[in-house]
Amino acid sequence: MTKTAEQQRLEAKVLYDAYMAACPTREVFATIADKWAGLLVNALADGPRRHSELRRRIAGASQKMLTQTLRTLERDGLVKRTVTAAVPVRVDYELTPLGQSLAPVLGALKAWAETNIEHIMAARDAYETV
Repeated sequence: MTKTAEQQRLEAKVLYDAYMAACPTREVFATIADKWAGLLVNALADGPRRHSELRRRIAGASQKMLTQTLRTLERDGLVKRTVTAAVPVRVDYELTPLGQSLAPVLGALKAWAETNIEHIMAARDAYETV
């Protein structure tokens, strides 16, 4: 009996383990662990933004890097890109429901990093002086 793609995915889901080399969840982990992806998801958490707004919000990110990261997030179903016919053309990015489910996780990571940066910097300094 031939199984549908959905049936195969459901069976394979039981086997997903990011510690295994061939597990596709590693790709997802790599995407969401990327600093630009994390910052973009956080920047989009409170609503849609245009590319220029995201670039202003995320200092240091090049236009090319933001575009590549947004495309990756769109490919993975985390971000939706909406093009509005106008002069000039308007392009907005927003989180999908899947992206919205990820936002609190990455928001917590951002908050943790901001809260603990002084401890981390002190640990780095101590490490370098040894």
